[in-house]
Amino acid sequence: MMKSSSAVSNFPSRTVKRWSVLLCASVLLPVGCKKKADETPTPEVYVQAARPEQGSISEQIVADAILAPLAQAAISSKVTAPVRKFYVQRGSRIRAGQLLATLENSDLAAAALDNKGTYTAAQATFDTATKATVPEDLTKAKLDLSQAKATLDLNQSIVNARNQLFTQGAIPGRDLDTAKATLVQSQATYDIARQHLESLQRVGNKAAIQNAQGNLESAKGKYLGAEAQLSYTEIRSPISGAVTDRPLFAGETAAAGTPLITIMDTSALIAKLHIAQMQSQQLTLGGDAEVTIPGVDKPIPAKVSLISPALDPGSTTVEVWLRVENPKGALKAGTPVHASITGRTVANALTVPAGAIQSSPDGSKKFVMVVGPDSTAHKKTVTLGIQTAEDVQIVNGLAPSDMVISVGAYGIDENTTVKIGVDPNAKPEDDAKPSAGTPDSTAKEPGKDANDK
Repeated sequence: MMKSSSAVSNFPSRTVKRWSVLLCASVLLPVGCKKKADETPTPEVYVQAARPEQGSISEQIVADAILAPLAQAAISSKVTAPVRKFYVQRGSRIRAGQLLATLENSDLAAAALDNKGTYTAAQATFDTATKATVPEDLTKAKLDLSQAKATLDLNQSIVNARNQLFTQGAIPGRDLDTAKATLVQSQATYDIARQHLESLQRVGNKAAIQNAQGNLESAKGKYLGAEAQLSYTEIRSPISGAVTDRPLFAGETAAAGTPLITIMDTSALIAKLHIAQMQSQQLTLGGDAEVTIPGVDKPIPAKVSLISPALDPGSTTVEVWLRVENPKGALKAGTPVHASITGRTVANALTVPAGAIQSSPDGSKKFVMVVGPDSTAHKKTVTLGIQTAEDVQIVNGLAPSDMVISVGAYGIDENTTVKIGVDPNAKPEDDAKPSAGTPDSTAKEPGKDANDK
């Protein structure tokens, strides 16, 4: 019985020890797990950062355009006639006034010759009227008047003499009456001669000259018209340039008003842009610009050659021309280009890389991420000024001493610990991602706090 009692008394002792061990293990186990979790290192976020730069920045006004020739002439015939001969081909370089083609013109040449003869005859008639006929008539009228005056004076003296003789009774009254009748006839002849001379001097001479001159001018007009019709069969270039189109061949009929040859002056090309009125107010004639052309590695310099003084009624924009020099003819009319004009310039501006600028979800605010003294990222709201493809002007909200994150700021939350440099464990393809500096283990949705579960 005593042995049995001893066995019973020892059982509780072993049980207590076992539970004591389990209890200690259960108490110490959470402490050990928590300590291990606390010892897990926080992942480092690698970013690239730099301080803002101060310097000149210029606004770039960009737009798409199509290159147009400096001058263009679609030359058409004014008469309908077959083409006798072409003197140029497509691509030929020509100068202003050069003969390009001739049309069949035998009928027009004959008409011009006929009208020339009529004109020559009218010229001769005019010369005769002004130099022979009119002066001769005037001279004859003066002579007739002089003769009539002499006859009148003679008959007047006869009447005076016979009247004296009749008073003395030396002659009969019949002789006096005969002398008076002759005097009356002489007076009438004199009056007619005088009126004829006055008429010639006042009207006849002028009318005869005007009639001859009118006939001459009419003949000259018909002759010049025929010559003009004949000249239309010779097609000449009004500008210097190159032949870009020649749709017909010799022998085909050129219809009046239909383009026969197209000439373009491509020694310089014009890029025509339409920009906002506010942007156009910053431009000046001769201002610098450049155009980017497909297939050409470097932008080509250009100059502002025209700023329209009026708005386009359809789009309320301003048309601006950029002149692009093309001395070697490498650029082609009709090529689409992307133009950039230098506008407003700020001499001493605070600028950051364009990739550093971020927007709020609603787009109402712009901000940048800066690295604080404690190596944590902080958000700063900024006001932007001039923006280019590479840099952005910061008007306010940023100090020159701030370290701005330029690469890797996308998706970083406030107070995130960052390290400036290149992640040694980053894969090559990670560099192309917006958050290249953020390891995959720390990637999270924008705006979600790191402690959110």
